[in-house]
Amino acid sequence: MAFLHIALVLLTTSIGVNAVLFTLENRCDKTIWSGIQASVGHPQLMEGGLELKPQQSRNVTAPKGWSGRFWGRTGCKFNVYGEGTCTTGDCGIGLYCNGASGEPPASLAEFTLDSPLDFYDVSLLDGFNLPISIFPYGDSGICPSIRCDTNLNLYCPPNLQVRGDGGEVVACKSACTAFQTPEYCCTGSFQNPNRCKPTRYTQYFKRACPTSYTYVYDDPENTYTCRETNYLVAFC
Repeated sequence: MAFLHIALVLLTTSIGVNAVLFTLENRCDKTIWSGIQASVGHPQLMEGGLELKPQQSRNVTAPKGWSGRFWGRTGCKFNVYGEGTCTTGDCGIGLYCNGASGEPPASLAEFTLDSPLDFYDVSLLDGFNLPISIFPYGDSGICPSIRCDTNLNLYCPPNLQVRGDGGEVVACKSACTAFQTPEYCCTGSFQNPNRCKPTRYTQYFKRACPTSYTYVYDDPENTYTCRETNYLVAFC
């Protein structure tokens, strides 16, 4: 047992020297499909998509300095070739997003690694479809977790709701996505933190997930930093 413990420590250390380990965990009671999008100039991971059954977790290794985002897709139907679509978070390609972004609304976990610190946040700028949280691990507990583990679909304002084929609310749009106006998107004459302020819609998100980004000029302290650690991204 002592040998096994030492081996695991050495493995974790060797991963941490050259790469960062992301563990994606599905805590939902249904299968979801994680989307992964790398920022421009960074390598795609796992071809941009993977399946997570209930209570399943999978590891994804990213090189030092990687930047990108993770999100959950729901209601997906893929054939044996990986072709198909999803009800929420769809990337328009199939099982493997291969660089394509998820269609809003989708809850996002965003990372920029080793710059020189790791920067990470949970963003609801594109709206919400699934609870999503980030837990650093292997850092002696000194780096903060970001929890957005409340199901905002349950009380989503009627004019932001996205409904599935069965009539149930499957996602909650951001006000920008829903209304496409400068005051909600912080564009045009509202492209200024003095003019673009929280709205009753962003405050709905903020009350449920206070450590998440809810609009463009939200509190910059909602971006967190860490160094030389791995991350658990939990859905639900």
